[in-house]
Amino acid sequence: MARASATTVVYGIPNCDTVKKARVWLKEHGVEFEFHDFKKAGVNDKLIEDWLKDVPLDQLINKRGTTWRGLSDVHKAEAGTTAGAIALMIHKPSIIKRPVIVVNGRVKTLGFSADNYASLFA
Repeated sequence: MARASATTVVYGIPNCDTVKKARVWLKEHGVEFEFHDFKKAGVNDKLIEDWLKDVPLDQLINKRGTTWRGLSDVHKAEAGTTAGAIALMIHKPSIIKRPVIVVNGRVKTLGFSADNYASLFA
């Protein structure tokens, strides 16, 4: 099912339930991928800027999670600008919607949906 020429990177946190579901699905469907733990390996401004070429900022930041809810109003306001949001994601990578699925250097999807993955990796 997997395209041999595609390079797939899963960005996320290993103990996140959604990331776990995505990794299991990819393994079960023979999709080879690299895993980038952005809590340990981090993210940088270049990487996030590349992601923002493919997905809007409001989709990349998870405003439904506990990390967002725990932010001060000042930090939430700073996230209203691209520069502020990038700085926040570098400082608190768990605010990023996960997993971020990158194929051949382009963000293809955020989060996990079996149907979406089936279409993407058909």
